[in-house]
Amino acid sequence: MRGLSFIVTALVALSFLATSCSTAPKTTEEKDKLESQAQKALAEMKAKDPSLDAFLKSSYGYAVFPSIGKGAVIVGGAYGKGVVYESVRKYGFMDMTQASVGLALGGQSFKEIVACQDKESFMRFISGKLTFDANFSAVAVKSGAASTAKFKEGVTVFTDPNAGAMFEMSLSGQTFSFEPIN
Repeated sequence: MRGLSFIVTALVALSFLATSCSTAPKTTEEKDKLESQAQKALAEMKAKDPSLDAFLKSSYGYAVFPSIGKGAVIVGGAYGKGVVYESVRKYGFMDMTQASVGLALGGQSFKEIVACQDKESFMRFISGKLTFDANFSAVAVKSGAASTAKFKEGVTVFTDPNAGAMFEMSLSGQTFSFEPIN
């Protein structure tokens, strides 16, 4: 029972640390930098899988997280900032927070795109009512992957590693916080 208490406390602490971060960059320069990083990540992912472009064009909206950092030693966490697009129009900024528990060791960085099929799933996503649990899987970006990808509950997630290595057999969940462009 003592171990479970430690795990719960650690997950609450990770959640607090992540939610205490501000969703939108504070300055125009920081916003421009994140937008540039998101566009670069998007271009890199489309270069690996040209079918991703058509998939995103058929989506109502999507978020691009150019770099999500993840680390774990049994208890883990991940955090990243991204840009949200409604069709091709920049719509706002978003944070992704993840907590995990289980057999995990290592650290890595990866790019992530969360695509929403329609307005309903997009609104659920930006309102924070969408969380990804252990049953949700992501599509690894490689040539042709987006051409066979399917929406699950109106959402599809694409990931592409940046760096690092991680061994993981754990339960985790992602949550998102959104801030519209002012």
